[in-house]
Amino acid sequence: MRAARPALAVALALVTGAAAAQPLPAGFVHLRDVDPTIAQDMRYATANNFTGHSLPGYDAGACILQRAAALALKRAQADLAKENLSLKVYDCYRPTRAVAAMARWAADPHATPDTRRFYPGLRKGRLFALGYIASHSAHSRGVAVDLTLVPQGAQHAAAFDASARYGSCAGPASERAPDDSLDMGTSFDCFSTKSYTRAGGLTVEQRQRRDRLVRAMARHGFVNYKREWWHFSYPAADPRREYDFPVR
Repeated sequence: MRAARPALAVALALVTGAAAAQPLPAGFVHLRDVDPTIAQDMRYATANNFTGHSLPGYDAGACILQRAAALALKRAQADLAKENLSLKVYDCYRPTRAVAAMARWAADPHATPDTRRFYPGLRKGRLFALGYIASHSAHSRGVAVDLTLVPQGAQHAAAFDASARYGSCAGPASERAPDDSLDMGTSFDCFSTKSYTRAGGLTVEQRQRRDRLVRAMARHGFVNYKREWWHFSYPAADPRREYDFPVR
């Protein structure tokens, strides 16, 4: 029995490794394999999101996309590099189980922790009706991406502290949760009319940065969602099918 144990351990390790290395569905790629210079800050694999927990299906903080969308993102990154800027993605492919978890969170008045900083001035129970959370998402088809701009060579932001009391996502950047991105007027996933791409009440610099991001993405076939300055879809690669494989 003692002699068999090492062999069993090796066999289990091989099975575990094989499961972790399962290939992606046809047409999907890891963004890091297409363009490793694009920064990744995958929020739904962490507690730094509006639910306060990592979401089901996010076994790793990795950006996965349809290949054509990833290649278009690479071209946008090359253009922005000429301006000493870089893209930073917050979310890419999203398993349908994660979309369902978002809906459950929105319907649960007792969910913890308190994440009201993401929906200032709104009742959580209204988020679904107001269109901030949906039952289906282009993210689950691998053709949507949430992203922002960061200066090339920017220093990493301070670590997120789940026990800290950060300010409103629509408040001053200095009071929000830490982020090394350019100030766009709100943080990512801010459920507020101030997150509308063409929202009023922005500084000249915030407006210019949003416009720069939209132009850079549109030049390469991405379409912005008017209620979220960070959300872009790539219709040219849309398979019209939702997926639920885990992010690994």
